[in-house]
Amino acid sequence: MRLDVIVATYNRCELLKRTLASLLVAEAPPGLDVRVAVADNNSKDMTRKVVEEWMPKFGGRLQYLFEGRQGKSYALNTAIASTGGELVGMIDDDEEIDRGWYARVAEAFQDDAVDFIGGPYVPRWGAEPPAWLPESYRGAIGWVDGGDKILPYDENYPGILMGGNAIFRRALLMRVGLYATNLGRTDKHLLSCEDDDMYQRILAAGARGFYRPDLIIHHYIPPERLTKSYYRRWCFWRGVSHGVMDHQRRSSVTYLLGVPRWFYGQAARGLLRIATTTLSARSDEAQNFSDELGAWNLAGFFYGKHFYRSEGGWEAAHHPGSSSSETEDVPQSQRKIRETN
Repeated sequence: MRLDVIVATYNRCELLKRTLASLLVAEAPPGLDVRVAVADNNSKDMTRKVVEEWMPKFGGRLQYLFEGRQGKSYALNTAIASTGGELVGMIDDDEEIDRGWYARVAEAFQDDAVDFIGGPYVPRWGAEPPAWLPESYRGAIGWVDGGDKILPYDENYPGILMGGNAIFRRALLMRVGLYATNLGRTDKHLLSCEDDDMYQRILAAGARGFYRPDLIIHHYIPPERLTKSYYRRWCFWRGVSHGVMDHQRRSSVTYLLGVPRWFYGQAARGLLRIATTTLSARSDEAQNFSDELGAWNLAGFFYGKHFYRSEGGWEAAHHPGSSSSETEDVPQSQRKIRETN
């Protein structure tokens, strides 16, 4: 069985060295042929040189790919199309895999009924986490912890499969289509939701996947992400991404001015809590900031739904014959936000 590990990267050549080192030293079990493909998304630093320097160490198992169209989804799609293993794994360029990562992949896919797996992101802090860090917005910094038990990815799972620690059967990706190119981070915006979109499509296709607590990656969290300004930008652009998605996959909930009504309720309740606790001197800094971010979600969704226009096309990312409206349910990530507020 062959596993192609894809690393989409943009201007992070120093962090990429750590990623490649972890991929090199992790032990691949007998019967698992591991290859690595670095998809350079138009980097302006020394990314290509770094990959070329590491190629001899991998003994022909490291491939460099260049994708000039800006956007992570473009880079992922190019790498998927340029590789041929039965399994496609994805990690980010600021991550390091655990030494047992390959073994866990091989173990999971011995079961022919398993279509995809994911696992936790253990933070590698670049600075001390601030007191205001909101537990309900761990996704902003890529901190994932689904617990210590193997869980199915379904309507009861508390989150989604995130693409920084995910492995798919290639046949599944060919069936549901590649990543939506109008979603995903670019050099200009913190767009997201390419993972949300993919997650919804694979579940709608009846795919079977599991969260595995032993499939561990270590994710570097730089100091610049541990700022309130970063969180506000992230929430705004995630809202924009949800607004873009809503054009193609409208929710079955009540709308007000083109926005699901629960967005307004979430923002209003949060702002009311802030005012109440401030006046009563019972202020909780982390909870107050979490409440504030609900308003940024709302503002982003409204902008994404009515004003934002992306260059990438939604339909272009889908496999021919697949439907971009396979489900009319509220997006999984939005359901989770709504249920916790």
